[in-house]
Amino acid sequence: MSDLRALYQEVILDHSKRPRNFRALQDSNRHAEGYNPLCGDRITLYVKLDEDRIADIGFQGSGCAISTASASLLTETLKGKTTTEAEELFGKFHDLVTGKANGDASLGKLAVFSGVSEFPVRVKCATLAWHTLKSALEGGEKPVTTE
Repeated sequence: MSDLRALYQEVILDHSKRPRNFRALQDSNRHAEGYNPLCGDRITLYVKLDEDRIADIGFQGSGCAISTASASLLTETLKGKTTTEAEELFGKFHDLVTGKANGDASLGKLAVFSGVSEFPVRVKCATLAWHTLKSALEGGEKPVTTE
């Protein structure tokens, strides 16, 4: 089990140091801003929807390792998915990081955040990008906050 935790930590550190899809999308048709006042994490999420499918997705901002890694893995996981699939993954991810579920094979790499449930203060860091995505998909204009 300690080998698995070490691997999970490695993945989180890799995505925090070299975040994937860390860029503004000039042709995005949805975007939203998110802020976690507890940790100081800030994110702007850009989504290019093609009908109901996430054709492209990117983000910019600054934050702790968990927040940045979560945004990075979110963008990798959701590219090509429908908005319905994205909403379902958000529910499963939220259950994982809050300890309501032990894991789900459909989460794939997102399972690296399973240990977050042991640190309740970090749940907001892990879910910031997801709440921001939800706002972007709903056309939200006000910044999202985890408070």
